[in-house]
Amino acid sequence: MANLSFPANGSNSPLPDRLRGVIPPPEWAVFEEDIAAILALKRQRHAVVLAHNYQTPEIFHGVADIVGDSLLLAREATKVDADVIVLAGVHFMAETAKLLNPGKTVLIPDLQAGCSLADSNTAADVRQMRARHPGVPVVAYVNTSVAVKAEADVCCTSGNARAVVESLGVEHVIMLPDEYLARNVAAQTKVRITAWKGHCEVHERFSADDVRTLRDNHPGVTVLAHPECPPEVVAEADFAGSTAAMSDYVGAKRPSRVVLLTECSMSDNVAVMYPDIEFVRPCNLCPHMKRITLKNIRHALETTTHEVTIDPALADRARRSVERMLAL
Repeated sequence: MANLSFPANGSNSPLPDRLRGVIPPPEWAVFEEDIAAILALKRQRHAVVLAHNYQTPEIFHGVADIVGDSLLLAREATKVDADVIVLAGVHFMAETAKLLNPGKTVLIPDLQAGCSLADSNTAADVRQMRARHPGVPVVAYVNTSVAVKAEADVCCTSGNARAVVESLGVEHVIMLPDEYLARNVAAQTKVRITAWKGHCEVHERFSADDVRTLRDNHPGVTVLAHPECPPEVVAEADFAGSTAAMSDYVGAKRPSRVVLLTECSMSDNVAVMYPDIEFVRPCNLCPHMKRITLKNIRHALETTTHEVTIDPALADRARRSVERMLAL
């Protein structure tokens, strides 16, 4: 939860000490007017900002009311006491928030904030997979469109994928769209998994050689990998888990030096909570997450744009897939 407060007019708002390690004071001077305006607009609109772990620190720590991975955001979206939800993340996250809050206004600050995974798989692809594997249930990663969720039996996130797969009580499942997540889950379970071949454009760039180079260049470093990374990267890591699980690991284990193999703003945001830990930062940026800025969050609240709408013919079916996940 963000708990910073600033003058309503945006003047003389000092850079909080805990953010000095990730936001230089000259940058803060550029951000403070928009932060103050957003905080005022949230009160006026009875709005909340939900921010994914990959958002930049000025958003994550400056204006967000709820922060976390996609599973936490999906859960918390059902509990918010607000008329307006601004989703500081990518489009499928805003769609999921709207699915779970059909009576609320859900805004995405930039319609072009997409996802390579969500774009890699269509509803027609799901139907084709079902035709090839009759009777096999479909587990759809939350990083999918509403149309794909509507074709699935249940959704999952990187944080609960194994639990979702095993909850079905079957010997074989289809899992889509992330091939690497499916292969990493398959290595942990006896359930046979047929995977789609979608990849995250951030995580697929990490390699086992990268891990070995990091260890050579930073002796004693603890390597944490996201399960969207290739299996050979996960095999080289000390721990693999969702962004929430990686953050929890850092807090529980308190390694002296750590590297998070995921989108690079994640390290900035976790580092604020643990200033005594050295974070090595191999910076792979998500161009879609970076489309969300303080200025377009402010614009979204000022103009009520861009409002997320969902085809009613898909909404009920897609909502069931998400709610089955949340019920676990």
